Amino acid sequence: MLDHIYEMAYIKSMHTSPEILFQMLADTTRLRVAVLLQRYGELCVCELTHALSLSQPKISRHLGQMREAGLVQTRRAGRWMYYRLHPDIQPWMQSALDSTLDGVAELSPYKEDAQVLAEMPNRPGASCCA
Repeated sequence: MLDHIYEMAYIKSMHTSPEILFQMLADTTRLRVAVLLQRYGELCVCELTHALSLSQPKISRHLGQMREAGLVQTRRAGRWMYYRLHPDIQPWMQSALDSTLDGVAELSPYKEDAQVLAEMPNRPGASCCA
């Protein structure tokens, strides 16, 4: 509970600039991650590595950058870390994200990423990456 309170205070005090937001979305990997997080809500790193066919360190590095920018929120469940788009971002950021992510979701490679994830065998649920 305290972690959530501290995180909320941090996010509320943070003023992400438009430059930071668009810098995050200008990278293809981060944009692909954001589209999947918008579509599926919450995903673990193993689901993202499967969908994007990228290494775990690369995905984790991009997620770390997105977290530092205030775009994603994490949740730990045991030894697994789950990511989702941050629900408490500034309204202008939410509007820009919604427009951008909705606009590209049916384009390549974003549509194919979602299909690969949807077809992932033994897709993790509450017990991820077992």
